[in-house]
Amino acid sequence: MRMKTQIFRREVTYALFILPALVLYCIFFVNPTLKTFWYSFTNWSDVNPVHVKFVGLANYKVLFEDSIYLTGISNTFIYAVLSTVIISSIAIPLSVLLNKPLVTRNLLRSVFFTPAVFSILVIGFLWNFMYSPSDFGLINRLVEWLGFSRINFLGDPKLALYSVIFTQIWQWTGYNMVIFLANLQSISKDYYEAATIDGANEMQSFQYITLPLLLPSITFVTVTGMINGMKIFDIIYAMTSGGPGYATETIVSLMIKKGISEGFYSHGAAFGMVFVGIVGIITFIQMKFISRWDTK
Repeated sequence: MRMKTQIFRREVTYALFILPALVLYCIFFVNPTLKTFWYSFTNWSDVNPVHVKFVGLANYKVLFEDSIYLTGISNTFIYAVLSTVIISSIAIPLSVLLNKPLVTRNLLRSVFFTPAVFSILVIGFLWNFMYSPSDFGLINRLVEWLGFSRINFLGDPKLALYSVIFTQIWQWTGYNMVIFLANLQSISKDYYEAATIDGANEMQSFQYITLPLLLPSITFVTVTGMINGMKIFDIIYAMTSGGPGYATETIVSLMIKKGISEGFYSHGAAFGMVFVGIVGIITFIQMKFISRWDTK
C-alpha cells in the first residue's frame, strides 16, 4: 500500500511538471487547430465577418478547382523534394570528405557552414542583388563576360522557382553537412579497419558501412528538410513575393495572401488543413521508406 502511495505521488509530481507545457500547447496549438478545422467548413470572410454559416466542403472544392492553389501546391512539392534531395546528396559526400585528416578541414567546414548563420531575409536580399539583370548583377556580369546574353533569373516564370531553390541549397548544405559530420565521428574506425582487411575498397566501405550507419542523421535531415520545405515562405517573400505572376507561390504564401491579406479566411483555413494533411502523409511515407531501408 505504501509503495502504491509513493508511486501515485511520484506520478502526480511528474504531471504537475508537465501541466504548464500542456496548457500552453493546448492554448497555442490544439485550440487554434480545432478552430481552423471548423472555419474551413464555413463562409467566414471579410464579407461575412459575423454571420458565419456552415458551407460543407465548398471551400475545399474551390481549392482544387482554382489553378492558383494548385500551382502553390505544385511549387511547394517541387521546392521541398528538390531542395531536400540535392542538399542531402551534396552534404553526405562533403561530410565524408571533410571528416578526413585534411590540413584545411576546419577552415573548409567553417566556409561551408557560414551561410547558415545568416538570416534568410539577408540571404534573399543578397541573392536578389546577385541575380539582378541590371548592370550591378554580379552573375549576369559574369554571364555577359562569357559571351552570353543576360538571364532574368527571378523575372522568368520558368526559372524563378529554381533560382530560389538554388539559394537555399547554397545556404543549408553546410548546415546539414555538420549534422552528418557529427554522425560520422560517432562511427567506430574498427569497422573500416575490418573492411580493409577483408579487401573492401573505399567505395564499398562507404556503401556498406558509412551509409547504413548514417541512417539516423539521414532520417533527421530528410524528414525535417521535407517539413521545412513544405512550410517555405520567408525566402519566397524576400526574393519574389510569389511572382512573377504566381510562378513562385507556395502553400504558406497563398494561405497568407488569400486567407489574411485578401480576407478569404475560410479558404485560408481550408488550405491550412490541406497543408497539415499533406505534411502528415509525406512524413508517414518517408518514415515507412526509411524503416524498410533500415531492415535491409
